[in-house]
Amino acid sequence: MGDMTFILPAFAASAPPLDGDLAGDPEIAGYLRSAREHLGLEIALIGRWVEDGMREITHVDSVLDLPLGPGFRQHREETYCWHVLTGDLPEMITDPAPYPVAQALHITHALPVGAHFSVPLRLSDGTVWGSFCAMSSQPDPTLTSRDLAIFESFAAMAAERIDTLLAAAAHREQTRQRIEDMFEGDAVTIFHQPIHLLADDQPAGVECLARFPDVNKRSPGTWFGDAESAGLGEELEMTAVRGAIETFGSVPQGFFAALKAPARCVVSGAVRAALEAEPAADVVVTLTQYAAAEDKLALVQALEAIRPAARVAIDMVGTSYASMQLAALVKPDFVKLDMALARNVATDPAARALVSAVVALVSKWNGAVIAEGIEESAQAEAMQALGVTYGQGYLFARPMPMVAAAQHLAGIVG
Repeated sequence: MGDMTFILPAFAASAPPLDGDLAGDPEIAGYLRSAREHLGLEIALIGRWVEDGMREITHVDSVLDLPLGPGFRQHREETYCWHVLTGDLPEMITDPAPYPVAQALHITHALPVGAHFSVPLRLSDGTVWGSFCAMSSQPDPTLTSRDLAIFESFAAMAAERIDTLLAAAAHREQTRQRIEDMFEGDAVTIFHQPIHLLADDQPAGVECLARFPDVNKRSPGTWFGDAESAGLGEELEMTAVRGAIETFGSVPQGFFAALKAPARCVVSGAVRAALEAEPAADVVVTLTQYAAAEDKLALVQALEAIRPAARVAIDMVGTSYASMQLAALVKPDFVKLDMALARNVATDPAARALVSAVVALVSKWNGAVIAEGIEESAQAEAMQALGVTYGQGYLFARPMPMVAAAQHLAGIVG
């Protein structure tokens, strides 16, 4: 018989909707089907215990056309699974006829139920989340304790998987709440990092960079990644874009201000709308995260639509063929080389060859190249010798508050 000692999930009000990943998980569906087919049964299902003494079906695998499915609820006292959990019925029933409790259940005669298995799904915190069940319409006296052990193994795997998915869903919800709290608290701060001309080491503009709370514990990349996992990625990206635009007024006349714009925000028209809402003098939109863009033509057209409001740059991660091909299509005003090339350009002939190739390509439409991640004079000198126009990195200046950046551009030393 079942274990009389158990803890059910607690709900302040109603049980939350079943997480989509859990509802559609192929592993759980596979456990149900395998258990059903191995034991020669017709129906297998998972149900969870919810509020008001109810059981809700969450997953079904059946060869029969059933009048119930995921989301169907009934009072727990009307289910075999509840009476197994309370110890009134055994986990394996080869024939319900000898059990008065089973005979009193409506489903026994309505389905009818011949053989039945039910194993509680216990989570790592000790709660009984629900039950892993299977049944047939005919009794089966050939079922043995070995069959029950196999069924229990499938149930244990399902419980472990459910535990994992519930933890992941809880983490996503916590992440979503953290991101939404940040939105409400207006906690995205924009720093400016100066960009210098390599020829004379004079500042030419700034790049706007988003900074978030707990900067020492959570990098900007972590914040954006968390927002993406919580379904708020594009919203956070546009928050950073709009935040950058709001700081353009602090950039002195004669210097450009660059912002990062993920491809999907460009294609959607959100970046263009934000720029048109707050026009500025010399803006550079730096395209990022374009590798996953499926419609490259739409991306090129969206960038062209931005040109009346801003110059265009492409953040070239490495020197892949796809990056070079997009640069040739867009013909951006600037191409930005990532810091991996800057790190080795002074000593690695291959890195210098790659930089030269990008410079040669960009020169065909009179564009300019910006090298990121320059930290040493030797790197700056090597880049200049190869035809790179601008440098960005700690050698020139770290990211700083916009007032300090404006003073830097004006030549005021703090």
